[in-house]
Amino acid sequence: MPVDHQLSSGPRACPSGLSRAFAFLGKRWNGVILGTLAQGPAGFAELTRAIPAISESVLSDRLGELARVGLVSRTVKEGPPLGVSYQLTDRGVGLLPALQELARWADEHLEGC
Repeated sequence: MPVDHQLSSGPRACPSGLSRAFAFLGKRWNGVILGTLAQGPAGFAELTRAIPAISESVLSDRLGELARVGLVSRTVKEGPPLGVSYQLTDRGVGLLPALQELARWADEHLEGC
C-alpha cells in the first residue's frame, strides 16, 4: 500500500507522543504483559506461567509500573488463600487495538525474527 509522504520545510522530529509511547511500551515485557492481560484478569502465578521467559522480580516490577500509570489494576482477594489478580483498566483496554495491529504487522513482516 503506497504511503503519502508529505515534504516538510522544517527540521525532522519524531512526534513526542510516539517517543513517549515507545519508551514505555518498548520497555521489555510491558507490551507482552498487556497483551497477555487482554485475555482477561490473571493472578501472578498465571502470568508467570503465561510468560515463562520473564523472572518473577521483573514481572512484579513491570506490573507495579503498569499499575502506576493506570493501565493495569491490582485487586487483592481476601483468603485464605490470599491472592492478587491483575486486569486491564479502561486505559489499558484502549491500547488493545494498537497492540493487535502491531502483532498483525509483526506476523506479516517479521517472520523468522
